[in-house]
Amino acid sequence: MKIALIQTTLHWEDPKENRKFFEQKINEIPDEVHLIVLSEMFSTGFTMNPSHVAETMQGETVLWIQSLAKAKKTAITGSLVIEENGNFYNRLLFVFPSGEIQHYDKRHLFTLAGEDKVYAKGTQKLIVDYLGWKICPLICYDLRFPVFSRNTESYDLLLYVANWPKIRTNAWDTLLKARAIENVCYSIGVNRVGLDYHQFEHIGHSQVVDFLGEYLIEPQEGEGVFIVELDKEKMLETRKKLDFLNDRDQFIITDL
Repeated sequence: MKIALIQTTLHWEDPKENRKFFEQKINEIPDEVHLIVLSEMFSTGFTMNPSHVAETMQGETVLWIQSLAKAKKTAITGSLVIEENGNFYNRLLFVFPSGEIQHYDKRHLFTLAGEDKVYAKGTQKLIVDYLGWKICPLICYDLRFPVFSRNTESYDLLLYVANWPKIRTNAWDTLLKARAIENVCYSIGVNRVGLDYHQFEHIGHSQVVDFLGEYLIEPQEGEGVFIVELDKEKMLETRKKLDFLNDRDQFIITDL
């Protein structure tokens, strides 16, 4: 499976400008790519003002991403601010080439920024079946919690979209490798670059790590589109030789 990672700056709380910018980037991606990954809150930046920018699942950005997925005949994923049943969610959309949508609401809300005060946390994990791959998409702060990222559904790919600041880049790099190694799966992180409204700097470090912890795409700085091809058979062969997953301890998350 070929995957494109889009690493860019974001226009603060400006969905229209961000849609325009991403559409240009997406249209430049080769047609043979199967999945395009955008960052966390790609249409607004990591805002704590959801009432100013939230959309519904019938809103303009959702319709836009569905239209692009159909036109490109590829899947597209990333998170945005959604309002539903009186709550705001940091919601990741996985949009299939048909326009079908599956979604995951961020579970671990970033308390240091007050995300837990304005957003409702997710209560379900998502495993996407796509082109013979099982993909587990998660959002930013989720990366710090290994039990929630744990491979109990036999997924092949952990996918993290983020607005992860420069000051904690070492944690981002280290944990993406750790999640790949401990779960014997591919691990992808897609982050933004540039300053946000609060002058927090982001340097990206979008990357792809294989099931042994080796880089397929090393951490990247600056804007760019990075394309990788993943080999499922190599991963399955490694799991047979290094059957670590069968020795896992059992954990139960009671509120899922």
